[in-house]
Amino acid sequence: MPGDLPYWRLAGFYFFYFSFVGAFAPYWSLYLRDLQFSAFQIGVLMSLLQVMRIFAPPAWGWVADHTGKRSLVIQLAAALSVVSFAGVFFGTSFPWMFAVMALTSFFWGASLPLVEATTLAHLGAGAAGYGRIRSWGSIGFIAAVIGVGYLLDKLPIGVLPWAVTTLMSGIVVFARLVPDAIVPAHETDHMPVWAILRRPEVAALFAACSLMAAAHGPYYTFYSIYLVDHGYSKASVGWLWSIGVVFEIGVFFAMPWLAGRFGLRRILLASFAAAALRFLLIGWGVGYPALLVLAQVLHALSFGAYHAAAVAVIHHFFRGRHQAKGQALYTGLSFGAGGTVGGIFSGAAWEPLGASLTFSAASLAALLGAWLIAAHLRVPASPAS
Repeated sequence: MPGDLPYWRLAGFYFFYFSFVGAFAPYWSLYLRDLQFSAFQIGVLMSLLQVMRIFAPPAWGWVADHTGKRSLVIQLAAALSVVSFAGVFFGTSFPWMFAVMALTSFFWGASLPLVEATTLAHLGAGAAGYGRIRSWGSIGFIAAVIGVGYLLDKLPIGVLPWAVTTLMSGIVVFARLVPDAIVPAHETDHMPVWAILRRPEVAALFAACSLMAAAHGPYYTFYSIYLVDHGYSKASVGWLWSIGVVFEIGVFFAMPWLAGRFGLRRILLASFAAAALRFLLIGWGVGYPALLVLAQVLHALSFGAYHAAAVAVIHHFFRGRHQAKGQALYTGLSFGAGGTVGGIFSGAAWEPLGASLTFSAASLAALLGAWLIAAHLRVPASPAS
């Protein structure tokens, strides 16, 4: 697979897509605070990326599946996202930033689930190889989060929109290179997608995934602010973010072996348990760098193993003409709905409850997700099943 041209086209898209995330997620809240927005306003603005992922991916996924023009939809969404983001250079009021980030998020959130479906279609029965391609997104994240961290230690926070725009342009370039894939017919093609979604094990999976995304709300919204307020430099913040992603890459490469050895259900259970522990460590151990490093190592499970296993299970349940819709629903209902709840909750709770209790609530959400997986989900032993 690595020698095939589609591998590098897909890998390049993942690299720039998550380079944008590495520049945006850790530092955009610092930029918003520099604009004098309150914690609640920051929580609202940061949650827009997730809010739009409720609506955009299912809508764009439906268009892609029913027109058969998946690559064209990916290109259009990528181009419109960078055009929309350019609005940050023309105003800084809360209503303006709300409109710009909402529009950007509507287009930005559309492309990834379609690329995920395309990647899995190219892999076919070798879906266990997904992690090797997706790992390039993790590499891009590390490069951006460390590079931008050092950049912001040397230059004013006002350079951040320019850095983000540059990386988004890379998404546009590689969106044009994403190859179409032949989607084989499947016996579920005649069924409406909602018939699959209503299956108890599928509903339990989506509910658990929503809880996992909600649990990450305080982390993605306030983790950088939290560290800076406790005396960590922006470069240190970048390194802490990157530690987790380094271990995430290792898990992506190990997923074929892990899935064969433990099965997807056990991997999901371990991932939810790791998330619960991780957020307790962050919430109560900020004064101890070693505990923060341990918490970031757990990112390998709480995101890396979790996401790879979840994508594989979704691919198992949604086949044929429902591929893109399945991945879009996963994005919309988990990262979208769950991430929105987590982001808004963290913005509302951060000042009255404090960081420790906010992260403790995140830990509880992860534990509830683990219970749903344990009680209701039955999945195949490996991604290729």
